[in-house]
Amino acid sequence: MVILISFDIDGTLEVGDPPGILTMELVRRTQEKGFLVGSCSDRPISGQRAIFEQHNIPMDFAVSKHQLPDVKAKFKADVYYHIGDREDLDKKTALDAGFEFLWPDEAILEPWLTLDGNPSES
Repeated sequence: MVILISFDIDGTLEVGDPPGILTMELVRRTQEKGFLVGSCSDRPISGQRAIFEQHNIPMDFAVSKHQLPDVKAKFKADVYYHIGDREDLDKKTALDAGFEFLWPDEAILEPWLTLDGNPSES
């Protein structure tokens, strides 16, 4: 099973402003498990890439919020998730783009995100 996860930064990841509850180590483990991983933020794309580079996490994509439909068109996956902290910009944008939406506190409880191993095993 191919799973794509788009992470918001501010209010979602620990490196955001404000900081969120999802750690960059969690993002790294997610990517290492074979998930397609990237960011979708209001921050400039160069700034998004810099954050992931500082943590040595390869990204599959970095886009602005309005570009989530482009991500779905570019990547073939069985499930598309966007994890974010705002009702208007994150949840609405994700749902409009055909993504499933998770709040950070919901995402951290997902077994496929926290289990060791390959996503196809979950």
